[in-house]
Amino acid sequence: MTTDIVVIVFYFLAIFGIGLYAGRKQQSLTDYALGNRSLPWWAILASILAAEISAATFLGAPGEGFHTRNFTYAQLCIGTILGRIIVGKLFLKPYYEYKVVSIYEYLEKRFGLLTRRTASMVFLISRVLASGTRLYFAGILLVIAWQFITGTTAEKDEVVLLYIAALVLISVATTIYTAIGGLKAVVWTDVLQALILGLSIVSALWIIFSNIPGGWATINNTMQEANDWAFFSIGGCDGGFMQNLFHIISSEYTIWAAFLGSTFITMATHGTDQDMVQRMLAAKDSSSGTKAVILSGLMDLPIVLLFLFTGILLFVFYQTNPGALPADTPKLHVFPYFIIHELPGGIRGLLIAGLLATAMGSLSTALNSLATTAVRDWYQDVFKPNASDRQLLSAVRWGTALFSILLIIVGAITAWYVVHHPDVRIIQIALGIFGYTYGSLLGVFLLGMLTKTRGSDCGNVIAMCAGFLSIAFLTGLIPLPEIIANQIPDIAFPWRVTVGTIVTFMTGALFRKKLKPSH
Repeated sequence: MTTDIVVIVFYFLAIFGIGLYAGRKQQSLTDYALGNRSLPWWAILASILAAEISAATFLGAPGEGFHTRNFTYAQLCIGTILGRIIVGKLFLKPYYEYKVVSIYEYLEKRFGLLTRRTASMVFLISRVLASGTRLYFAGILLVIAWQFITGTTAEKDEVVLLYIAALVLISVATTIYTAIGGLKAVVWTDVLQALILGLSIVSALWIIFSNIPGGWATINNTMQEANDWAFFSIGGCDGGFMQNLFHIISSEYTIWAAFLGSTFITMATHGTDQDMVQRMLAAKDSSSGTKAVILSGLMDLPIVLLFLFTGILLFVFYQTNPGALPADTPKLHVFPYFIIHELPGGIRGLLIAGLLATAMGSLSTALNSLATTAVRDWYQDVFKPNASDRQLLSAVRWGTALFSILLIIVGAITAWYVVHHPDVRIIQIALGIFGYTYGSLLGVFLLGMLTKTRGSDCGNVIAMCAGFLSIAFLTGLIPLPEIIANQIPDIAFPWRVTVGTIVTFMTGALFRKKLKPSH
């Protein structure tokens, strides 16, 4: 383990060095939040990828490959490409024209203050829950490593305490360099983290393949089920039109979800989420931001395929090594178990650093965007309208620390839940949270960008509530009478944002914008 520790220590020294260097000469909230709009597009591209490939993806995608033994999850990348093209061509230009720091400022200029504050609050709550949930995932590898080093198997409550300790360690380290360096630190550490991530996953893939006796022949002989190696799934059934429709929207990974569901998810996460948009706004102009976001979508497909292929090879490896994996190991823990128990020293440290890179990359940008939104939309706008640049910079740094505490709390609650419900699947948790609220955000943003006279300040709030309630009823979050619930199909997570967006947009379009009287 000595070599592993050396690799991890060098990783931490590098990111702290970058954070301290990036924090020089910061004098305002704009410097902290947008890096003075001076970052190159290729660095923003790497930062987007590092933020997207969270610990949920690092562990969850191999888990999906291990579980399904195919590539159908990668279909959703079709929508991530289409969605980013729409974001680059439709969303970024207005944000640059209005020179916004918080993207919810656009909604005030288009509709009014109530819409801005409602959307901002929806983002803050959703991002805290989603990022806190993802933070839990980073603790998995560290908990397994601890048990490996000590040679003990902890009880459930002890495991939860180990998770909390891991979450605090990761969060404190990330908070320090994020609070000091702002978005510049986030982006440049993300560049380093993206490089480590790529090197670590390729190393793991090569070692897994090298340790499968017989190589490709063994892999092909093991993968003999009907859906093994599948890339596409239509998702239909043998019934009539309505039965097929219900089956499609209750299925997670189908070609329909790829072209529609995933496109709407990507428009929401990359066009209406301060977390992602903030780094695009750090480019010198909208065309540079557009280039970064579209190219990141094109790179998503090979990256996801690589993670899924890792999971498939893990399935074959453990089929050829019976007994090497404990029978009660959750699918989510398969990849981290392999990292700790099978990889040689040094490579194991690199993979641990890779997981820390994904976790800290996602966490740092979440902290930066949460603090920026809270300070710009609430502290400055409501409580301190005449605050100086120094006061705003101090507030956003303290806000970073406060949100770090909130994310640790959410991560700890998630850890307790998953430890006591080990069959839960990681991707559905990470993406499912957005489904309840991001349709409302996307619907009101599209209303502003696609129409000139529709939508009003109060009407938008009603529309956003309608979008949320539609998903809450359809997914059973708010129970319906049994006679009605039995007639409603389950809504798989890729479809939730789509439904919420359509309901929000159509409801908001019923209200007409009040036109200013002409003189």
